[in-house]
Amino acid sequence: MPNVRLSESRVEALEARKAPYDVRDTELKGFGVRVLPSGGKRYFIHSQHEGRRVWKTVGDAGSIGLDEAHRRATELLAAIRRDGAPALPEDRLFEAVAEEVFDRYGRHWKPGTMKVNRKYLRSTILPRFAGTDIADITRQDVQNWFASLRATPVTADRSAPILSVIMRQAEIYGYRPEGSNPCAGIRRYRRKGRERFLSEPELRRLGLVLDSHEARHPREAAFVRLLLLTGCRASEIATLLWSDYREGCLFLRDGKTGPRTVWLSTPARAVLDGLPREGKWVFPSPRRPGPLSLTTFETFWRRLREEAGLAQVRLHDCRHTYASIAVMRGETVTATARLLGHNDPATTLKYAHLSDISVREAADALCGILGKG
Repeated sequence: MPNVRLSESRVEALEARKAPYDVRDTELKGFGVRVLPSGGKRYFIHSQHEGRRVWKTVGDAGSIGLDEAHRRATELLAAIRRDGAPALPEDRLFEAVAEEVFDRYGRHWKPGTMKVNRKYLRSTILPRFAGTDIADITRQDVQNWFASLRATPVTADRSAPILSVIMRQAEIYGYRPEGSNPCAGIRRYRRKGRERFLSEPELRRLGLVLDSHEARHPREAAFVRLLLLTGCRASEIATLLWSDYREGCLFLRDGKTGPRTVWLSTPARAVLDGLPREGKWVFPSPRRPGPLSLTTFETFWRRLREEAGLAQVRLHDCRHTYASIAVMRGETVTATARLLGHNDPATTLKYAHLSDISVREAADALCGILGKG
C-alpha cells in the first residue's frame, strides 16, 4: 500500500489494475484514494478508534476535487478524535444489508429458491455475521466461518453462494469497496456424489410393479413413466398444464433454469395421450384447485421402490437414469445438457461414468418397459 503526498496530477495519473489498491496520503494520516479495476477512484478515510476500524468513503474523485476531499477528510478524522467513532448506521449492519439484498435482488430467485435461501440466511449466516458492519467483514472472517461448517458440508456449500451474493450486491449498493467480495475463491467441500441410476434388472422390476399399480393409480404411474422418458425434474412434470403439451413437445414455462422445450419420444407422447383431460392441469388435485402435490407422488414412489426392491432410490434418480443412458449411448454432452435443461454442459459430464452395462440393452429395456404405458 504505497504512501505519497497526494496531488491532483498524481491522483489523475493513477492507473487501474486487476485488483483494487489504495494510495495513502503522507500529509494527512488516514486519508487516501482507492483505485478500482473499473478505473474509478474514491477518496476515503481509514482510522482506528478504541480497537475498532473506521472506514468511510469521502467522495468520488470524478465528482469532487482533491482539496474538497482533503477538507472533508480532515473534518471526519477530527470528529472521530473529538467525539469517538460515529455510531454505525443501521443500514450498514450485515443483517440490514442482507434484507435489502433479498428485497431488491431476490426478484431474480424463484419462490422456492427464495425460501431455501432465507432458511440458510437465518440458520447459518446471520448467527455469525449479524451485528457486524458489512464493510468490516474480511476474507479471513469468511474463511473462518466456512471452516466452522466443516461437519455439515452441504450446508456450507449452499450457504456460501448466498453470502457471496450479499457481499457482491453490497458493493453495488455502495456499502463495500468495489472488488472487495471476501467470498471470492472460497473452495467448496468435496462430497461423495449421490448420483444413482437404475440398471437393466432394476428397470424391469420397476416396470412390472408399475404395471400392477396402473389400473388403480393411472396418474401416479404416468407421472413416473414421464420422469423416466423425459429426464424432467419432478416439479416440472407435476405442474404441467395441458397447454404446455403441443406439437409433440412440452413447452415448460418456468423450469429451474427458465423456459425450455422438451422434445418427446413416441412412448412419452403415448403416456400423455392416454390421460384424461379434466381441467387445465395434467395431474389435477381431486381435493383442491391446482395440481397434485409432490408429496402424493413421493408417497406413491416409496411404495413402488419398496415392492421393486429399490431401497434408497429417489424420484430424482429417474432423471439420472435418463441422463446416463443418453450420454452412454452416444449422445453428445451438449445435446444431453439441452435435453436435461442444464445451463452448463459441464454439469452433464458426471453422468458419463455412472454405468458399465451395455448401453443398448439399457436403452432397449427402458423403452420396452415404459413404452407400454
